[in-house]
Amino acid sequence: MSITLSSLILCPIWISMAQIQQGGPDEKEKTTALKDLLSRIDLDELMKKDEPPLDFPDTLEGFEYAFNEKGQLRHIKTGEPFVFNYREDLHRWNQKRYEALGEIITKYVYELLEKDCNLKKISIPVDATESEPKSFIFMSEDALTNPQKLMVLIHGSGVVRAGQWARRLIINEDLDSGTQIPFIKRAMDEGYGVIVLNPNENYIEVEKPKIHVQSSSDSSDEPAEKRERKDKVSKETKKRRDFYEKYRNPQREREMMQLYIRENGSPEEHAIYVWDHFIAQSAAENVFFVAHSYGGLAFVELMIQREADVKNKVTAVALTDSVHNVWHQEAGKTIREWMRENCCNWVSSSEPLDTSVESMLPDCPRVSAGTDRHELTSWKSFPSIFKFFAEASEAKTSSLKPALTRRSHRIKHEELPEEKLCIKNL
Repeated sequence: MSITLSSLILCPIWISMAQIQQGGPDEKEKTTALKDLLSRIDLDELMKKDEPPLDFPDTLEGFEYAFNEKGQLRHIKTGEPFVFNYREDLHRWNQKRYEALGEIITKYVYELLEKDCNLKKISIPVDATESEPKSFIFMSEDALTNPQKLMVLIHGSGVVRAGQWARRLIINEDLDSGTQIPFIKRAMDEGYGVIVLNPNENYIEVEKPKIHVQSSSDSSDEPAEKRERKDKVSKETKKRRDFYEKYRNPQREREMMQLYIRENGSPEEHAIYVWDHFIAQSAAENVFFVAHSYGGLAFVELMIQREADVKNKVTAVALTDSVHNVWHQEAGKTIREWMRENCCNWVSSSEPLDTSVESMLPDCPRVSAGTDRHELTSWKSFPSIFKFFAEASEAKTSSLKPALTRRSHRIKHEELPEEKLCIKNL
């Protein structure tokens, strides 16, 4: 069994406490002092002393992983899936390793969007200066010129970025379930233009500048001897503080500060910005949204801020386990009515795909995504969403009242009674 530095530090204290407890009542004061000392020790910080350096590869090859022909992440030598607990009893180090791999995955997906899906990376704000923070989205060549159909994809909150539904799925399952690439490819095959939003890219991080505080003694009228004595004490204090900090946190990461991106400082702001500068300017007669989790909330906020424009431009909206709330977001009656007619939310449920699910909120119909895993709802509802959009487009073209929730769920669930299907009560 390995002996850690934290064990070596705590062991003498434990021994001393045991010896003191064997003594008489006179030793209670010492016991109290030792207990107080133990309470001041940060065990998490002590565990950092045993960590290897937080220095990880910056490529998949460096991690010795690659995606196989099925889009699964596998170890190059062993063929095994990704292992989180690479080093036992070092959870923080393992988590940092996982996050480092995740950043590589993000860049890898960006490359796939450009090379495999032929999307263009568009910098925003569109009028950004060279020095200000910037973000970006991805668009197909015909996103703004396609006269018929445009599909807009919005992921959820957290570490995911453009082109991803869930990092966990990409690493532990495959690219198809974890990325938006299947949606993008099928959309383009079916004649859609495509815009991929990047709602979590709200700021850039830069290292926080070190603030040098000028000694007040420089401008003092104190005698030179007294100033020298104070400076000496100050230097010794700083030396002790630096020594303590080096001991307390040898793996100290750089202190960073966030510089927010103009008009894109939140997912909601980002959705409105992309609408104003791209989607609203597109030629498409039919715009369709696919929004997962917090992306659904961002869409509802967009609708609240641009209600008339959205109603005029958007044909149908597919939500996947959306976390929107029409009450908390104060969506008006006309918005709720429009959502009931033009939206459907595929939610996590153990019921078969497309089975109607009861809702406590008076907004859009809810149906099962065919999985009880939140992160899988987009992938599992993939075929139903495209069927939903096709029928919505056909209904609009035929100038019929778009009973958008009357879809061909019967294809897979003919045996289900009528009330189990996602059918709106007209």
